[in-house]
Amino acid sequence: MIALEGVGKTFNAGGAAEVRALQPTALYLAAGTFLVLVGGNGSGKTTLLDIVSGALPASGGRVLIKGVDVTALPEHRRSRWVARVFQNPLAGTASDLTVLDNFRLAALRTRAKRLVIGVDEAFRRQVRERIAELGLGLEDKLHQPMGALSGGQRQALTLLMSVMDHTDILLLDEPTAALDPHSARMVLRLADRLIAERKLTAIFITHNLSEAMALGSRLIQLDRGRIVRDLDGAAKRALRLEEMQRWFG
Repeated sequence: MIALEGVGKTFNAGGAAEVRALQPTALYLAAGTFLVLVGGNGSGKTTLLDIVSGALPASGGRVLIKGVDVTALPEHRRSRWVARVFQNPLAGTASDLTVLDNFRLAALRTRAKRLVIGVDEAFRRQVRERIAELGLGLEDKLHQPMGALSGGQRQALTLLMSVMDHTDILLLDEPTAALDPHSARMVLRLADRLIAERKLTAIFITHNLSEAMALGSRLIQLDRGRIVRDLDGAAKRALRLEEMQRWFG
């Protein structure tokens, strides 16, 4: 599903302020893999997500999605495959627009730009039914401005909007870091359910080691732009929190 072939990223190459954010990296994620990325600040986690999404160009190597070389494709061209949820709940929604209008914009993300999706009764019913599954009562707030909702509510709706269409890949960049514990648990349960139900390939960045233990089918630790640990299947399940804590000791 996702293949990085010798992909790296260097900022200010050749200058006095040169920074190698991601060393040349080979990584393959099969369809349906739920990868958790951990590492200290500056280890290259967000840079890797930026390169997969197309937000940053790689300094070298190739990026393939579903066997297609997308290395030269910008972020908006990769949106047919890739959706992303950011740390800040404000980043994924338009505060001044209603909940329903935000879902309309999300539905347009993967469509050809000549197509227009109207907010007709069928679309309104579809959005209402999806939101009702959250059990938060937000299906009755379709015409409220998104900015009137709490951070946890907005992040939950952002997750729903991110998989509104035929997304194959979901990138989660510390989606609970700005939330209170109750909202964080709610958003993580929703993410885990959506990934499983839709058989998404997902990459989840977290600094919370308990989250890293509980979620995902594969765990990678990055350090100074390199993959230093890669645990899959039984190896990840056998990992203990105390052992992971020693990685950062």
